[in-house]
Amino acid sequence: MAWTLGRIAERVAGEVCGDPQRVIEGIRTLDEAGPRDLSFLTGSRYLDAARRSAAGAILVAERRADLAGDQVVVADPARALARLLEELYAEPVPAPGVHATAVVGPDCRIDPGAHVGPYVVLGRGVEIGAGAVLHAHVVVGDDCRIGDGARLHPHVVLYRRSRIGAGSVVHAGAVLGADGFGYTSESDGPRKVPQVGDVEIGAEVEIGANSTVDRALLGSTRVGDGTKIDNLVQVGHNVAIGRGAILCGQAGVAGSARLGDGVVLGGQVGVAGHLEVGAGVRAAAKSAVYSSVEAGQTVAGIPAVPIGLWRRQQALVRRLAELWRRLRSLERRTGLAGEEEGER
Repeated sequence: MAWTLGRIAERVAGEVCGDPQRVIEGIRTLDEAGPRDLSFLTGSRYLDAARRSAAGAILVAERRADLAGDQVVVADPARALARLLEELYAEPVPAPGVHATAVVGPDCRIDPGAHVGPYVVLGRGVEIGAGAVLHAHVVVGDDCRIGDGARLHPHVVLYRRSRIGAGSVVHAGAVLGADGFGYTSESDGPRKVPQVGDVEIGAEVEIGANSTVDRALLGSTRVGDGTKIDNLVQVGHNVAIGRGAILCGQAGVAGSARLGDGVVLGGQVGVAGHLEVGAGVRAAAKSAVYSSVEAGQTVAGIPAVPIGLWRRQQALVRRLAELWRRLRSLERRTGLAGEEEGER
């Protein structure tokens, strides 16, 4: 890339404080940026790094006299950064067509504007929309549907009857539509319950590398429009996730749980099966959600409780050693210490 600062400001509705003709060749962090790079200040905790930075220009929310170099003042530096990265480092779009090494099953319908890469395997009756991209070694089962502009990265696997909405992205190694984990107990051991449902992924969803979304026992496992799922996330059978949810790395949602619109699960959060997690709920990292949560709450801990209660619990835990010493001292002074004291 080689854009002037003035052009960059135009793209993000910003104002240049400095030289609008300064040439910018890259975007880097404050610590790594040089005189021909643009960087960004997204919070006061990075202010010292911004003062030390050698960046030629910095995206800021307000003009700062304590920073050297040029500045681009924008309403929201983080959003401006996202837009610039999207434009300046756009992912190449492969040419339409079906690679000679791809295996295409009978009755498939592939839009002429779609790209089907090397060694892709398509089962019977697969539908692929306009502008969709299937990178090398993707495997798509029978009767799957892939919407317009969807992107499937290498080694994604879709089991039969999985559906991907328009503009959705599935990263490498993700598996959609594998059997849900359903068994009955028999005298000779667990007996598998056939999982005969499917998976439905909405539009503009992103699913991270090596994540899994299991097919339903009956009906559909659903992920709503605009939801973002990080790497190494497990979504169990018959789960329903609303619109605009965020599931961070290593989160796990057990079968038949319901997550409302805008739910945020921090890293390694676990949600037990058959629960209702209301719209806008936020669960802190490593929380274990064992009971339903009403809309709008923020929870934390194992088991998860309202975050205010969790903070009070943690404050008490930090004082346990002190409280124990005080209790033992009180017992000894009052003669209440039992014979078991010597055993402790």
